[in-house]
Amino acid sequence: MEIIEGRIDRWLERKARLLARRTSRRSFLARLSALVLGSAAFPLLPVARAGGTAARAPAPDESGLKGEAADPTSCQYWRHCAIDGLLCSCCGGTQNACPPGTEMSRVTWIGTCRHPGDGKDYIISYNDCCGKSFCGRCQCNRNEGEKPVYVTPKNNDIVWCFGTQSTAYNCSTAIVLGIATEG
Repeated sequence: MEIIEGRIDRWLERKARLLARRTSRRSFLARLSALVLGSAAFPLLPVARAGGTAARAPAPDESGLKGEAADPTSCQYWRHCAIDGLLCSCCGGTQNACPPGTEMSRVTWIGTCRHPGDGKDYIISYNDCCGKSFCGRCQCNRNEGEKPVYVTPKNNDIVWCFGTQSTAYNCSTAIVLGIATEG
């Protein structure tokens, strides 16, 4: 047993000396600090997460709306101001739920849509439903407020099937997160 321990000690000593020759204490501390600060800042990334436990705001009253602004299967439905994809309400789901056999992506893109009934702006989370091939019905592409791809959380040109069992895109939901406030 002592022979094995001696070999391990010599091997570790060689590796430690090699590391000491190649790096300085300052560079080591700088890299360690960057790693610690970077990992601490990770939860601050601006991505809405559907799997979170935060309570969602109730959807505004839609009883007074008429026409396409009140029809969740229409591209002109008020929540669809920044949608790009197939509407889950046409594919067996709803505005808040994925169709059976699919799974809601844990990351989303967001938009701010004005409710025509009360005139307030609402934050809408567009979650992709993943797991089955796309349903092929009710394709909508509205780009109000869309940002370039490098502002990822506000861009709708990306398939957002991250953190799901399958990356096959099926449709998109439009969930009201809350009232947008000036800031």
